[in-house]
Amino acid sequence: MTKTYIISALVEHKPGVLYKISNMFWRRGFNIESVAIGTAEQEDLARITITIEGEEKDAEQFVGQLEKLIDVLKATRLDPKKAVIRELALVKLKAKDAKLRSDIFHYVDVFRGRIVDVSPETATVEIVGSKDKIDAFISLTKSIGLVEVARTGETALIRGPESVRIDE
Repeated sequence: MTKTYIISALVEHKPGVLYKISNMFWRRGFNIESVAIGTAEQEDLARITITIEGEEKDAEQFVGQLEKLIDVLKATRLDPKKAVIRELALVKLKAKDAKLRSDIFHYVDVFRGRIVDVSPETATVEIVGSKDKIDAFISLTKSIGLVEVARTGETALIRGPESVRIDE
């Protein structure tokens, strides 16, 4: 059965690492939903959160293939029930009149978002939460007039004292 799997990997923070990983995705035919990357707790490391669609065997194979790459120090499949998973989206909406602006303010309040930019014709909203929450906000605001969307992709950490670290 096809499901969504979240993989967290610690990698060396240097040029070419993301290329090697994405090339491995392509060669193996994995369907990637999102990739989020940023500096980890150590300056020379980066944490990559990869969301893939597939069978459980695909997710296991994916983690195994990742760990074979020399620049990948550790890769772990995260259990969504035992992880904090978030995504950020910036959503630009048409806001030319008072009614549209009122609707935007209402939706932002309901979804606990923030308005981060306003112009005479548009408003840009920041929404943080689950993929489903962001999808729902985008779906609901399409009727207002969606101008553009930028999403970070999911990022995640294991809940509680466990962690994906190389010093374990």
